[in-house]
Amino acid sequence: MLDAKRIVVKVGSSSLTTAAGGIDPARVRRLVDVLAAVRARGAEVVLVSSGAIAAGLSPLGLARRPRGLAAQQAAASVGQGLLVHRYTEEFARHGLVTGQVLLTVDDVTRRAHYRNAHQTLAQLLDLGVVPVVNENDTVATHEIRFGDNDRLAALVAQMVHADLLVLLSDVDGLYDGNPATPGTTMLSDVRGEADLADVKTGSIGAAGVGTGGMVTKVEAARIATGAGIPVVLTSADNASAALAGERVGTHFHATGKRRPTRLLWLAHATEPKGRLELDAGAVRAVVSRGASLLAAGLTGVEGNFEAGDPVDLVDPDGRPVARGLVNFDAAEVPALVGRSSRQLRDDLGPGYGRVVVHRDDMVIL
Repeated sequence: MLDAKRIVVKVGSSSLTTAAGGIDPARVRRLVDVLAAVRARGAEVVLVSSGAIAAGLSPLGLARRPRGLAAQQAAASVGQGLLVHRYTEEFARHGLVTGQVLLTVDDVTRRAHYRNAHQTLAQLLDLGVVPVVNENDTVATHEIRFGDNDRLAALVAQMVHADLLVLLSDVDGLYDGNPATPGTTMLSDVRGEADLADVKTGSIGAAGVGTGGMVTKVEAARIATGAGIPVVLTSADNASAALAGERVGTHFHATGKRRPTRLLWLAHATEPKGRLELDAGAVRAVVSRGASLLAAGLTGVEGNFEAGDPVDLVDPDGRPVARGLVNFDAAEVPALVGRSSRQLRDDLGPGYGRVVVHRDDMVIL
């Protein structure tokens, strides 16, 4: 951990605010002091911070997080400015400049948006800025339920090619059950899915202002470790010890290898717009031989998509085996099903002889 040169730290709402809502200045200051110490030893830091909606509750006189979307967006509008202002002041005490980066699902699912977000974050880090990332809750719809920023933090870690992801919560690690139940045990290390077989996760939170729980944190850890990025899950109170390399919390060891950002984006940051149904031969060609998908291997199509959209490739039993960027609109695909490239070129023109999904635009699930 001490060798990590670029670290993404995610902190949840309940670790920054009071139970009644509103920012807790002492908690923010302690967190910033820890992150500034990491910067002082030469590592770069990206902070993914929840808390905009929670920070807006008290100024608006709201006793708890509202259920209505419009009220949540209003609270985010008020709270986001307060949250970033607090971070700006606290980091300035250490001579550090912060930059606000607000993202929505589109920014990590649409290729052009993803590339722009990646370039912005890279430039901020090159300039010595501490990026403070949050969802753009003011204009978001279902994004507000994006997983308490846990999944977003894992995607940001991939986006900036981080060496480490630290998830700070109000629980000191991953337990095999509810930590409030006697007899449960905290897992110190998770090296693969087998270590999670007996774990029962749920929404665990003390302050009642966050949205996530251990389910979203484990999902985020899977995404990051599958891309070669180790993860530490612990409480905000243990942030200093964790970032100093002490054995606190739960360590999720990297299970995969680093892959091109483009494939990480495709595997974890996209929602399929439809499904392409493959015969058994096409499944073998795509999965085992790394081949492109040809029209001859298609048996059907579902969904409403355009050329360039992500789609799932499913086997004869309907199970997704790959995801890729399709080269045809959904309306065009039925005419391609089961036909060879030569037939398509002869009957429909040279433009229809291309592959349906190129192997360079595909990732095996």
